[in-house]
Amino acid sequence: MSKPKVIAVVGPTASGKSSLGIWLAKKLGGEIISADSRQVYRGLNIGTGKVTKKEMAGVPHHLLSVASPKKQFTVDDFVKKSEVAITTTIYRSSLPIVVGGTGLYADVLLGRMSYPNVPPNNKLREQLERRTTKQLFAQLQRLDPRRAANVEPHHKRRLIRAIEIAKAIGQSPEKPRGDASRKYTVLWLGLSPTPEKLKKNIRMRLFARIRAGMIAEAKQLHKAGLSYKRMEELGLEYRYLALLLRKQPRRKVGAPTKASGNITKQEFETQLERAIWQYAKRQMRWFKRNKDIRWVSGKAEALRLSKKFLGGPPHQLSPRVQ
Repeated sequence: MSKPKVIAVVGPTASGKSSLGIWLAKKLGGEIISADSRQVYRGLNIGTGKVTKKEMAGVPHHLLSVASPKKQFTVDDFVKKSEVAITTTIYRSSLPIVVGGTGLYADVLLGRMSYPNVPPNNKLREQLERRTTKQLFAQLQRLDPRRAANVEPHHKRRLIRAIEIAKAIGQSPEKPRGDASRKYTVLWLGLSPTPEKLKKNIRMRLFARIRAGMIAEAKQLHKAGLSYKRMEELGLEYRYLALLLRKQPRRKVGAPTKASGNITKQEFETQLERAIWQYAKRQMRWFKRNKDIRWVSGKAEALRLSKKFLGGPPHQLSPRVQ
């Protein structure tokens, strides 16, 4: 029996994945399964660049706004919900298209790697909570250099979980799982703009989000009960939004920036833009390990490869009616 066919559109932040995924879905009769570790949370809309209803253009989207930002959403949570979404999509004779930049989510869902089911170690977590993210990152580098190369160094929750896993089983899996154990047949499509183009995209998108109200959004999240501590744990945009908004005494001029100190609006913009660029480079390191990815230059090439991949059964697709 043939395995269900799935298309995955991956690449770094601000590379155009969402736009390409929606375009392919309209052409091929597909539905989007989002593989983004922040867009799963309700209320984190402008800051994460979550697609709007208008941008969806009538294409069904799954795994957006499915969890409370006050609670941790795990890889296991993502896989379970995504497998239900894929099954439902196929049942409707639509094509599942996984779109996102969280490489770990996409790889585990689509069978490239296994993710260890290590139970929480509360005693260890209590010890690690007392350490700074810098200390945690250094420890992870010693325990599991492969995971450290791809984790966000200021994301405390992820650092603690990675250390927890490394202490339980050693280093993260280096080789992908064999084809026989995979549930889906996957066409991997990748977007990789030049560094110059990607930097420009990151900058333009960041300032567009600021103009659209991402700071006001963070204020509203905090007013609704999301602590600044938890906001920092969510990483990237929300880490720097927490540093911008929290009310604490200003640090002295020339003093080193600390995770618990305030930053100015200018520092917010400069430091966040730099952090997003560093994140994009980590994403590319992750995806470059996947030799199955077909790096496409544009929509036409992506559509050609998709049609060739689909061919016939198990999907007999027609363009989505607008």
